[in-house]
Amino acid sequence: MSGLTKFTLEYGFRTTPRLLYTAISTPEGLSRWFADIVESDGDVFCFKWEGSEQRARLVSSRDNEFVQFMWLDDADRDECMEMRIQNEPVSSELALIVTDHAEDSDIDFSRRIWDAQIKKLQRLFNN
Repeated sequence: MSGLTKFTLEYGFRTTPRLLYTAISTPEGLSRWFADIVESDGDVFCFKWEGSEQRARLVSSRDNEFVQFMWLDDADRDECMEMRIQNEPVSSELALIVTDHAEDSDIDFSRRIWDAQIKKLQRLFNN
């Protein structure tokens, strides 16, 4: 048992599913908002932030719909981080649904990090 708690966050976007999917699924897109540098070798992505580095395997994806990454440094975990695009027909916006996991004591911190990162992503589409 990993002792991690699953949490889900939802963010609104005014863009196309294709553009949002590119931002969450490609090294180029992820480098613009998620990490300082993102490189990939097939389905393994290397995320670099200010001297630290994490690797994740892209375990599942569907064009214009979702991506799931599993962090490789957490070999004893089987939880995936998922970003899913959902059409919101009433508002004509897209929703980006983020599902992640954290220890109970770190959930608020993890949510704040996601909020800050997603604000960067939202600014890409508001310019």
